Amino acid sequence: MITKTYMAKTGEITPRWYVVDATDKVVGRLAAKIARILMGKHRVEYTPHVAMGDFVVVVNAAKVKVTGSAKLTQRTYQRFSGYPGGQKAVPLKEMLARHPERVVEEAVRRMLPKSKLGAGMFSRLKVYAGNEHPHQAQQPAALQL
Repeated sequence: MITKTYMAKTGEITPRWYVVDATDKVVGRLAAKIARILMGKHRVEYTPHVAMGDFVVVVNAAKVKVTGSAKLTQRTYQRFSGYPGGQKAVPLKEMLARHPERVVEEAVRRMLPKSKLGAGMFSRLKVYAGNEHPHQAQQPAALQL
């Protein structure tokens, strides 16, 4: 008797849409669970070389939490303007005040594969600072993490 392993092919799996409320969630734990969904590891037919993850819409990114009292000042995000001497370190507290969606995006992006496949997975992530999002037409299901 020969047993065969099922390997999904591109286009066989139809992606689903999920909405995640990030209110009072810890950034790292939230990002790990979102990255798992974007990669498709929550599916039975997971195939590593195929982008078979689902779309994730994160709302209320401005209300995320971090553990530890010093992380708000010590954790920094690097940016570079392109000019000599234009590299700056932006602390997490300032980043949450100015661009809270980037905090969640960076945490998730760093947990995805560093390849073209990972870039395709990252493009399925939609993050919004507030409660509103323009993806109601896709009828996203609420996901409790």
